[in-house]
Amino acid sequence: MKNMICPKCGQFQEKAIACNSCGVIVAKVKKTSVASSSTVGADTPVYIYDSFASKVKQRLFHVSEKEDYVSVFFRGLVLLGMMYLSFRLMTSSIASNYAGEIFLHSINLPFHEAGHVVFRPFGSFMTSLGGTLGQFIIPALCFYALLVKNANPFGAAVCFWWFAENFLDIAPYINDARAGDLPLIGGNYGHSSPYGFHDWEYLLTEIGLIQHDQTIASFSYFIGSVLMVVALIWAGLLLFEQYKIAADK
Repeated sequence: MKNMICPKCGQFQEKAIACNSCGVIVAKVKKTSVASSSTVGADTPVYIYDSFASKVKQRLFHVSEKEDYVSVFFRGLVLLGMMYLSFRLMTSSIASNYAGEIFLHSINLPFHEAGHVVFRPFGSFMTSLGGTLGQFIIPALCFYALLVKNANPFGAAVCFWWFAENFLDIAPYINDARAGDLPLIGGNYGHSSPYGFHDWEYLLTEIGLIQHDQTIASFSYFIGSVLMVVALIWAGLLLFEQYKIAADK
């Protein structure tokens, strides 16, 4: 390992794997210009080591130095709302269709229907699957825009939570594949509609898994619940750091 200058704190290190000052792990080497300070000799090449994990951590937990109490307060309200909905969703049974009765379902539904239209050129199977894909693509795009393009990790955490919530939103629909008891768009029901009208009846029948509809629904509910908890922890850690900065002013 050659000499380097830590990319985080700027301290010169001699043959270090981790910075002796701030502890950042070094993994990726980029040779830069020769330093001119007295600390580093003129003939000593300066290397900056920046690990992928360090970059990801900085992006996920970036906190502005301009945080204020008002912003932190309203983000706290958002987090409390997410926590309440998470609790209600995760403690409700799939059969109760609580996910289909809250306001978020009305937000997810237009993206579901738009997904059918967008994927229609790719055949009947993708048309049916496109509804579910639409529910996931939109929050994923919002997540990318806020985290990567706008450096807003708290907003990204909210979008990640929304992405996770869609796993719980589709679970009752999957669970209903054989029974066909849930009301569908237009006032129809799966059991009385033509084959293909109920997305998940068609999808699971076509791939030969219709008998496992309840198991797949439970798995979707479980995955969504785990991801929602991850999103809440992420948002909570960010909010705590933002609060500390606002309190220090």
